[in-house]
Amino acid sequence: MRDVSLWRGLLGVEKTVIERVEFDEEDQVLLVHVRPTSRARNRCGICGRRGPGYDAGQGRRRWRALDLGTVQAWIESDASRVTCREHGVVVAAVPWARHDVGHTRAFDETVAWLATQGSKSTVTQLMRVAWRTVGSIIARVWADVEATHDRFAGVRRIGIDEISYKRNHKYLMVVVDHDTRRLIWAAPGRNSATVGEFFDLLGEERCKLITHVSADGADFIDSIVAQRCPGAVRVADPFHVVKWATEALDEVRRGAWNDARAQARTEASAWQAPDRCATKAGKRTSQRFEGGPVLPV
Repeated sequence: MRDVSLWRGLLGVEKTVIERVEFDEEDQVLLVHVRPTSRARNRCGICGRRGPGYDAGQGRRRWRALDLGTVQAWIESDASRVTCREHGVVVAAVPWARHDVGHTRAFDETVAWLATQGSKSTVTQLMRVAWRTVGSIIARVWADVEATHDRFAGVRRIGIDEISYKRNHKYLMVVVDHDTRRLIWAAPGRNSATVGEFFDLLGEERCKLITHVSADGADFIDSIVAQRCPGAVRVADPFHVVKWATEALDEVRRGAWNDARAQARTEASAWQAPDRCATKAGKRTSQRFEGGPVLPV
């Protein structure tokens, strides 16, 4: 194996010594035998602290790596155990994968990114994993991101709304940051307690810094916002403003159309000979609202 750095780049691994690469004809996979570097060895798989070795564990173990074209690639290494002062006897950490996970970090991050860009079938077929596995991968990647990134930093103007799924039988409450135009929180539910979970997570001090809150006309959202963010300006979101205006205009249009149609029927059924001009005017008015052609006088 002449270019170790090339294999590290293809597999997306760091702090890893590549011992040899072979093709497993029985399983039709590329098998890469590796071991951690000296500085990455004998560390707790949970906290990462160095500890004395305990035993060889259950022998060698495999991790799913990124495919090389149409060929699946696997990383194989010893899965020894160490003694941690805090967590006891645990499997030693490996630099290419998270603790107690069967995929490499590069594989997890690729799957998580694809889940935000493609459909369910695209992700599962391209990466050759089950959709339930995709959900577990997203949870792991997001936990690492949240541990190093404060998603509520600088939040001042937020929008609160609900979205339905499962054929409108279940709901998610979502909160977006208007300044960054990003989703910052979501949870199942559709009541004030659900919205209260967000403000509990935000904290009392940051709630006081909220200046604007947009939402629909739900009373429970308005009451919880008034309680937790008393200094915030509460406004209706643009979507519902346009929706309400359109519905009001449509109601007026229907009322005017019905009045014009009733006027035309009344004039036509009068005992005396109807005035031709008045009857035509009523028909023309109803036709304008109905969308049909306007008759000439």
